Amino acid sequence: MEKIRVGVVGSGKAAGMHADGIVNIKNASLVAIHSRSKERGEAFAGKYGAKAYQDIADMVSAEKLDMVTVCSPHPNHLEAVEAAMSQGAHVLVEKPLASTLEDCDAMIAASKKYGKKLGMVSQRRILPASQRIRQAIDAGKVGKPALGIAQLLGWRGEEYYKSDPWRGSWEHEGGGVLVNQAPHQIDLLQWYMGGEMESLYGVWNNINHPYIEVDDTAVAIIKFKGGGIANLILSNSQKPGLYGKVHIHGSNGASVGVQTDGGAMFIAGISKVQEPPKTDLWTVPGEEGLVAQWEKEDVDLFHREDPIEYFIRAQNQDFVDAIINDRPPMVDGKEGRKTVELFTAIYRSMKEGKEIKWPL
Repeated sequence: MEKIRVGVVGSGKAAGMHADGIVNIKNASLVAIHSRSKERGEAFAGKYGAKAYQDIADMVSAEKLDMVTVCSPHPNHLEAVEAAMSQGAHVLVEKPLASTLEDCDAMIAASKKYGKKLGMVSQRRILPASQRIRQAIDAGKVGKPALGIAQLLGWRGEEYYKSDPWRGSWEHEGGGVLVNQAPHQIDLLQWYMGGEMESLYGVWNNINHPYIEVDDTAVAIIKFKGGGIANLILSNSQKPGLYGKVHIHGSNGASVGVQTDGGAMFIAGISKVQEPPKTDLWTVPGEEGLVAQWEKEDVDLFHREDPIEYFIRAQNQDFVDAIINDRPPMVDGKEGRKTVELFTAIYRSMKEGKEIKWPL
């Protein structure tokens, strides 16, 4: 079988993570890199034996790409999606899908117009501990998800915001902790709770980052159409960082949870993952004793594989397989839009001082 021909948009830290994963996919081949900088693009592409381009449409057309993985800053995602799809490529986009709902809708429209698949990266869905929760909910082991709690308590210092010129501004990053650091926890929470939101009340603040314009902390209360309620507590202001967790409490009294992050928070291209993701809460009747077994499995995987490359590769592999088998990707554009809906509602709620109702 011919390999899926893949191009990566971007030559920064996230692009490096994806390129490292894509080159290890047996039924895919990384053949092209897009960068606005000719020098940077050529240097980056040279590491992978790929060809550098400064125009996305030209890259897709010249290399006959089947797939493009977009790793540019969030406000630039729409431009990349439309250019790639117009030339025949399916597109996988780094989280969040976009910084605005308008851009999300335009991407979804482009996917429909050109008949191409649109996916969003949310590799923490693939964590074994995350999958255990999904499977427990689907099997009815917690009854109905009734109360969800997502927390991300971490740290981003001044050196992080200075590491790329687009960080920390409304214009170039589109937001702060809500837009860049917390989408994984937001995505997991809405995925577990049923995804269809009814209303939200939220506030945000900048506690200890005077050198950026955007939020470093946010809190929200969410009502879901299925009757569940949830709480978000998200912050980049705890030095050196504590944890990221998503816990689901069911209508039958059983609780399940995942610690997605522990210790100092991972920063692409700057730091490594400090602790293995793990099942940190499990009170399903008769299964309480499985936590120790699962923790050993999770620790073994963490030490056996590079956790960043492993799960990023798995997300790209899913998208490659979706193209080959003509099926939806694990996280499609409509699912990706839900994360943007949620942080948009928090910003609107803060600005207007009121509860925000769906649809957005």
